Amino acid sequence: YTVCDFMTPRKDLFCVRVSTTVDDALKLLVDNRITGLPVIDEDGKLVGVVSDYDLLALDSISGKRPSTNSLFPEAGSTWKAFKEIQHLLTKTQGKTVGDLMTPSPLVVRVDMNIEDAARILLDTKYRRLPVVDECGKLVGLITRGNVVRAALQVKRAAEENTSSS
Repeated sequence: YTVCDFMTPRKDLFCVRVSTTVDDALKLLVDNRITGLPVIDEDGKLVGVVSDYDLLALDSISGKRPSTNSLFPEAGSTWKAFKEIQHLLTKTQGKTVGDLMTPSPLVVRVDMNIEDAARILLDTKYRRLPVVDECGKLVGLITRGNVVRAALQVKRAAEENTSSS
């Protein structure tokens, strides 16, 4: 089995450009309940990735907030956390994905063995890896969920082969 057998294809992905505003990227993440976005150029070539973590880290990058304040609230302080998120969102004005993205991210190829891709996901603790062709164009995304689905499918196929022999 290869990455191509289990990846989410490009046509089913939400992607952004370097010039996409942080507000628009956040809206895409929230509206579609996803945690990251590939960043592509006009030709569909992968130039970076941006995640919910990158967007939340904007607050600490700005340096405008005291480091003793944590974005993640203590028990019983949900209102404070809500106010912190509001504060973060007011600072995204004029910022673009290009300001925050991880450029030249780790990628896998469509013909890579699914087990090798799973090992990379486990070793790096990444949630997703962009899948590119030989020209660097984005063709899909392989996620932890895709790998779990692959493992289940391989296990079921092995059980069927054992029971039919």
